[in-house]
Amino acid sequence: MERIQFGTDGWRAIVASQFTVANVARATSATANWLLKKYSNPEVVIGYDTRFLGKMFAETAAKVLAAKGIRVSISEDFVSTPMVSLAVKELEANLGIMITASHNDYRYNGFKVKGSYGGSLLADDLKDIEHLISLENEFDLELLKWDVFIELELIKYINLEDLYFNYIKDHFNLRQINKSGLKIAFDAMYGSGQRVIKRILKKARFFHCTVDTQFGHTPPEPLEHHLQEMSQYIRKSGDVDVGLAIDGDGDRIALVGKDGEYISSHHIILILIHYLAKYRQMNGKVITGFSSTSKVEKLSLHYGLMITRVPIGFKDICKIMINEEVLLGGEESGGIAIHGYLPERDGIWMALTILQFMAETGKSLDDILQEIFKITGPFACRRRDIQIPREKRIRIIEACRMGDYKSFGRFQVESIEELDGSKFYFDEDEWVMLRASGTEPILRIYSEAKDRETAEEILEAAYKTVVFGD
Repeated sequence: MERIQFGTDGWRAIVASQFTVANVARATSATANWLLKKYSNPEVVIGYDTRFLGKMFAETAAKVLAAKGIRVSISEDFVSTPMVSLAVKELEANLGIMITASHNDYRYNGFKVKGSYGGSLLADDLKDIEHLISLENEFDLELLKWDVFIELELIKYINLEDLYFNYIKDHFNLRQINKSGLKIAFDAMYGSGQRVIKRILKKARFFHCTVDTQFGHTPPEPLEHHLQEMSQYIRKSGDVDVGLAIDGDGDRIALVGKDGEYISSHHIILILIHYLAKYRQMNGKVITGFSSTSKVEKLSLHYGLMITRVPIGFKDICKIMINEEVLLGGEESGGIAIHGYLPERDGIWMALTILQFMAETGKSLDDILQEIFKITGPFACRRRDIQIPREKRIRIIEACRMGDYKSFGRFQVESIEELDGSKFYFDEDEWVMLRASGTEPILRIYSEAKDRETAEEILEAAYKTVVFGD
């Protein structure tokens, strides 16, 4: 059998190729062995999203854990990743397992692991589990009988959505949000946030809130080009104040403004810092990934907040949030966490925080962004993902490290920063960054400039330079 390698949060692979029942059993067995070394009488929460065979893979994991004497609470139906994370914390379990491949396309599924604190399991713990994965199957899965484990109370069903919904009701003024007159559109991208958001925002206009295991043949990642149906509806109707979009497993967010314009996670991070620091008078560190807008520094310094940049991957943000007082931790990918909740990304929690902001103040998204731009100046960030052969990807990354790129088209490099990938600065407001994805066979190019046109020009110049040598 092939060796299973864990990345950010856990392991993901193509279904029926590497992501199989047998391999899920191997990963779970290693996780069980790690738990039994670390805890006496450990307990685990398991959930799964709307992906193909998610329930079967979740039940496989539950049976393997139960066979080792570990008690399991398994979701009755599909749920979001944050629902599992919250349940781990609220039920005082030792671990959470979520069967999901997050934003990847329908061919993939995955095995996310959450710590007892309700956030990403830390890198050292993930490595320890990975090292315990056997190259052989430990169990004959046909001999592990579900009904027997239920009868022995080693496996029990739990309504994770109800637990999450009740927690939401206790922490947000849903009546104020729903009575505010805000006209809201919501795109679930066929993912696992679809059902609970209908319970929370009963009057919203809903998009893709049904189960489609192929996600409409669009990866369930809330990027601009994946949200055109909702954007066009908002633009044509002229009757929506804000559009919300959540990724396939519910932990990432994007916004669409009342004119149908896409509002990226870079802006969302700033909106949340602005609300928490100015309007709620909260304090704490700001932690953000290497690829996020440089305006995070400007806004944080304006409010006297310390800021730390970390490598890409939420586990590094989570590690700091567990140990320090953090106001916000957020990534360019749309995964954001804030003080007073979990050290965990949650697209629905962030969406409700922004809606609460708008309902409390009566301000539109444009009003809020204009307040922020008075502090930071206007900006635009863009990203392009390129599928190129591994050998060429390695050559490009090595050229970045060696400082071979002195310019990209008309943009002259003034300085280079390397934390996780290579970021080339042209001035304080303009940069381009190149990084190989840690979970997919692609090269990512990021850019920032004062306006969208220039940010796009930078992207195109970088693409031509690294791919064609222009």
